[in-house]
Amino acid sequence: VQLQASGGGLVQAGGSLRLSCAASGRTVSTYDMAWFRQAPGKEREFVAAITWSGGTTYYVDSVKGRFTISRDNAKNTMYLQMNSLKPEDTAVYYCAADSRLVAGALVNNPGLGMDHWGKGTLVTVSS
Repeated sequence: VQLQASGGGLVQAGGSLRLSCAASGRTVSTYDMAWFRQAPGKEREFVAAITWSGGTTYYVDSVKGRFTISRDNAKNTMYLQMNSLKPEDTAVYYCAADSRLVAGALVNNPGLGMDHWGKGTLVTVSS
């Protein structure tokens, strides 16, 4: 599975961006998927996860109510809609996929290894 994240860019605080994660190589319709981010000088952190069916989603507290994770299995693509962006959301955002049912475990175990990772896309939020 190859994952490609896109949609990052420069946005003012309060603005919105929509990230996409396109999968290729095989279908990820049975894979749980997630977004992570890494800010400059900080460790990578879990942001959001979605079960293979899209039926359940999970978020880190700092993005609840502002970010929405979704997926379109017909398009083999996952999304992250980011609204009300803050400067502290500035980071490189990575998408990941795993064949195990890990979405719910990531909230409390963000260091849980994921099978597949994409290259990141940079999100910069100016104040």
